[in-house]
Amino acid sequence: MKYDARACHFNMDTGCVELLLRDGRMISIDCTGVENALDVTMAQRSELDYLIYNDPLGYADLILNGDLEEYLGTVISVHGFGD
Repeated sequence: MKYDARACHFNMDTGCVELLLRDGRMISIDCTGVENALDVTMAQRSELDYLIYNDPLGYADLILNGDLEEYLGTVISVHGFGD
């Protein structure tokens, strides 16, 4: 998928990361729904929150193209939160 990085942001009113595709379609990712579906820990939620507010395009790419569970496991173990 081709993203338009200029048009990706977190909408605080809806709790969604909104991503505009170059062909004009829009994807809205329900961040709370993602967290609930994965049953994330507080440390994992903090990592997701960081991405949502500071790198919404990275968050959207991770959700749409990455392995979110693997990412969260790696990040948490690197920071020592999994002990």
